[in-house]
Amino acid sequence: MAAQRLWDGVGVALVTMFDDTGAVDLVASADHAATLADLGVAGVLVAGTTGEADALDDEERAALIAAVHTAVPGVPVLAGAGAPFAAAALRRVAAALDAGATGILVPPPRVCGDLRAWYEPLAAAAGEHPLLGYHFPSMLGGPGLPADALDDLPLDGVKDSSGDVERLLVELSSWSGAVYTGSSALVHAAGALRAAGAILAVANMVPELCIAAWDGDADAQRRLIEAHLDARRDFPHGLKAATARRFGTPVRTRLG
Repeated sequence: MAAQRLWDGVGVALVTMFDDTGAVDLVASADHAATLADLGVAGVLVAGTTGEADALDDEERAALIAAVHTAVPGVPVLAGAGAPFAAAALRRVAAALDAGATGILVPPPRVCGDLRAWYEPLAAAAGEHPLLGYHFPSMLGGPGLPADALDDLPLDGVKDSSGDVERLLVELSSWSGAVYTGSSALVHAAGALRAAGAILAVANMVPELCIAAWDGDADAQRRLIEAHLDARRDFPHGLKAATARRFGTPVRTRLG
């Protein structure tokens, strides 16, 4: 299918802020998204892995999407709608669209015998809104999305967080969908190879460096390694702490 891009360039996989009681802090989360948009990020992923989606209930997800959508007018908002079974995923897709999401991100479930049968009803529910698959088996479990299966799936794009440059090359050379890297180690390469963009946890911390690396600055890519390792270290605590050092945001987490 023809690629329907959500955005070109660097987007952020937004952290979800929690207040001192452990409740979702909608204001802090939305304000952080707005700050990053002002610094140049081209899109925002809400309720993804970086946003501790597994620790959010459906009402919190919808409220978070709506708050971010309101805070970043004109900036595409991609909503995570992963679930272990189809009915739950479909409910999350509908709720995300009602809350103002521009597009939907859904990984395959850990156990999935027929990927096309999984994604077809989700694509129908998404309608004119782009539907992206999500490949990150080391974090999410299961086999993920085989690169040679993408052409048979009703997806507009994929977020590939594997960090595998060979796979990135295969996706870009053999599939017409929009490819977004989720690895901050591959930002420079993805930009040079003319991928659609990047969706990065480290953009919470150093959005300017991510954008420079995407735009071809090899030194910026080398300098990203510190943020890359911070984001991976003791996840999500390391990422929250590094983001707080830069922006003074809350550090509380629900996971880990």
